Amino acid sequence: MHTSAPYVEAPGQGNVWAAEAAAQGRRGTQSIVRAGEATAPAEVAGLLGIPEGTAVVERRRLIHLDGRTVESTRTYWPVAIAGGTALTQTRKIKGGAVALLAELGHIAHVVREEVRARMPDDDERAVLGLGPGDPVLQLVRQTLDAEGTPFQVDVSVFAAPTQRLNYEMRVGQDTPGGR
Repeated sequence: MHTSAPYVEAPGQGNVWAAEAAAQGRRGTQSIVRAGEATAPAEVAGLLGIPEGTAVVERRRLIHLDGRTVESTRTYWPVAIAGGTALTQTRKIKGGAVALLAELGHIAHVVREEVRARMPDDDERAVLGLGPGDPVLQLVRQTLDAEGTPFQVDVSVFAAPTQRLNYEMRVGQDTPGGR
């Protein structure tokens, strides 16, 4: 099951994935396979509000459950935010990326997500151990600060048959736009 809220709020809570898996009696780990500057893909550039082809900091992670890779995630930040920080290195960040970004003054206030089903490319099929007809879910998350400026985009790919997405929305008087 995938719930997004813990991954974008509460700076300093450390490895959310490991805690989430442990609560289910399982072992959740991750490996950082690449970190550094890259060229922003068109969709990412659009979501960050920067010109296509602009340099960004990209961090690629593989997410494992009980030793099996279950997710591939690429996270992107503008170089002006993440350049020269621990986000450019292939090591874990003490307190996690959310805490580091909060220290730098970038705190999530609005998160937009889009989930789409599609067939995987050859690399995704190999990394996730999928068969020829197995689809994936792709979650694209845009994170914006209090001023409405996007500062992070995540693109996560999961094997569709193993996922259940869980969302909760609060509406009413205590929410922006509520009556």
